[in-house]
Amino acid sequence: MAKFTKDEFISGLKEMTLLEIKELVDAMKEEFGVDPSAVAVAAAPAAAEAAEENAAKTVVLKDCGASKIGVIKVIREITGLGLVEAKAIADNGGNIKENVPAEEANEIKAKLEEAGATVELA
Repeated sequence: MAKFTKDEFISGLKEMTLLEIKELVDAMKEEFGVDPSAVAVAAAPAAAEAAEENAAKTVVLKDCGASKIGVIKVIREITGLGLVEAKAIADNGGNIKENVPAEEANEIKAKLEEAGATVELA
C-alpha cells in the first residue's frame, strides 16, 4: 500500500462528506485504539498557552523610581513623545505603549527597568 503524505490525506478529506469522515474516525479508533479527537483536545491547551505568550501586550509604567530623568529619556525614546508628555507619564504612571508584540514589550520593559522604573505587562 502506498504511503500518503499529509497534503494528500487532507485533500482526500476535503472530498469526503461528514458522515464519511465520522466513519473514518471510528475506523481509526477501532484499528489503532486511539481517539483522534482526544489528541486534538490534548493539544489545544498547549496551543492556547503559546497564543497567549505571543499575544499583544500593553507596557504599563507603575513607578519611575529614583532615576526619573533616565526614565523620561527612555519613555521619549520608545514613544517619540515630547518632554512634557513623557514627564507626565513618568509622574503619574500609565500606558507606555499598547498592543505591541510580546517580544517587543519585553524589550521595552527591560529598558525601562534598567533605567530604574517599575513596569508591568498587561
